[in-house]
Amino acid sequence: MKITKVINNNIVVSRDDSQREVVLMGKGLGFQKHAGQTIDPKKIEKTYIMKDHGMTHRFQEMAANIPIERLKVCNEIIQYAKDRLQKNINDNIYISLTDHINFAIERVKMGVPFQNPFLWEIKKFYYQEYLIGKAAIGMIEKKLKVTLPQDEAAFIALHIVNAELDLDMTSMVSMTKFVNHILDIVDECFGDRIDKESVFYERFVTHLKFFAQRIFAGKEVESDDTEFQEIIRNKYQDCIDCVEKIKAYIKETCNHDVTDEEMMYLTVHVKRVTTK
Repeated sequence: MKITKVINNNIVVSRDDSQREVVLMGKGLGFQKHAGQTIDPKKIEKTYIMKDHGMTHRFQEMAANIPIERLKVCNEIIQYAKDRLQKNINDNIYISLTDHINFAIERVKMGVPFQNPFLWEIKKFYYQEYLIGKAAIGMIEKKLKVTLPQDEAAFIALHIVNAELDLDMTSMVSMTKFVNHILDIVDECFGDRIDKESVFYERFVTHLKFFAQRIFAGKEVESDDTEFQEIIRNKYQDCIDCVEKIKAYIKETCNHDVTDEEMMYLTVHVKRVTTK
């Protein structure tokens, strides 16, 4: 491989065997090097392959001003997230999360506090991602000797979820508020009847996360199983009344018409979380 552009002493741009533009990172990889020179493969520590030139350019601009030690830790965090979740994660996370962690470290060094107003919601709705965020804080402290506040675990979790769902951060925050409001409606309807420690409550929250994702993506779920829907209506009227309130809230805030199939699923979940 040959260098097409030197970003700094540790980062260069090249093209792989398929002629895709790649960003290569390694200690001293670009030191006293110029375009056209051959790259020592033994020095390559990480190869970034972005989905388009624009993303590659944004990564180059960001990476040019971030110490290589921070880039390495961010790579470890992202790989750890991929290994734990076993899901597709948008490569944009190499830009968004790395930039966020770098900025968070700078804030700590300047003594600027920054609280996450959605800490509780994120812990509840995206617990696995939150645990990854906590592990990330541990990695940063061990490798970089910087102690980030625990609120940062939730910020990191949001970036991971964002990369999982391939949504922008504004949509992610809106989805979190959306799910929280639906849980508030159920709480208002049933109060002490809700068993928030049960596995059914956890499954309900998970269902709402994916339900919110479908709504924000403009997707609907339809079914021809009208017989089962009728059974649900006749058997769980109190739950139906609650779900009707949820339906009205969704229509008012998202202009989304909840389908009969979605109503059925919501009703079944509400019934489970209110049955101890």
